[in-house]
Amino acid sequence: MREVVAQKQRQGNPCSGCRSGCSYIFQGLSPAAFSELAAAMRPMQLGPGETVFHEGMPAFGLYILCRGKVKVAKHTRGGRSQILKLLGPGEILGEKTLFDQETYTCYAKTLEPSRLMFIPREDFLSFVRRHPEVAIRLVEKLSRELKVFGDRLVEITSRSAKERVARVLLELARAFGEEREEGLDLGVELPRGELAEMAGVSTETAIRILSELKERGIVSLSGHRIVVNKLETLKGLAHPFRTFLRENLV
Repeated sequence: MREVVAQKQRQGNPCSGCRSGCSYIFQGLSPAAFSELAAAMRPMQLGPGETVFHEGMPAFGLYILCRGKVKVAKHTRGGRSQILKLLGPGEILGEKTLFDQETYTCYAKTLEPSRLMFIPREDFLSFVRRHPEVAIRLVEKLSRELKVFGDRLVEITSRSAKERVARVLLELARAFGEEREEGLDLGVELPRGELAEMAGVSTETAIRILSELKERGIVSLSGHRIVVNKLETLKGLAHPFRTFLRENLV
């Protein structure tokens, strides 16, 4: 289990030198309070494709993603997976099981070399009792995610495959996109199978739709890299649901 691998920080501040900024649920904490939180952190270094936690595993605490990208997904019948969200630096994971002491209902896996901080459940809950403003922001975050997943449920049952793929590309561009000379680089390299998981379609369907978008000049493809060339045209293909979430975006 990764929690066993994570080593407790014995000295120094594990967040010193961090340029990513931490989750907004910790905004406004005093330097003393943040030092108190940092003292409970246990650093983890993971390579690409490594599992942070498994579906069905007992939930032992909270994770903060400091560097890299992580996908949170759930296994479905037939051996497939459904990606629930992608996380970038500064975001948290494992928060939904903090209070019920049950097992993880999904799994988390790195997409690239990543650094995380693990905070044991009891340490985090003790910290929240002393700093209730963190609990209020955590409730706000969970409430927003409920709305997002409600929209996603409607989308999966009522929208076409092309529209779902287009929306995933738009949300990836919004969350991770980087402006390049040739267009808007999505900023994350996803195998076609994982893109299909995010859209809730088969891999074959995702490949076919991407090929069509490429033929129309809407996107450019190079291996797992996708660049959006016609952003407004891509927007025109998708109903304005918000079906993907990064917590630190405004």
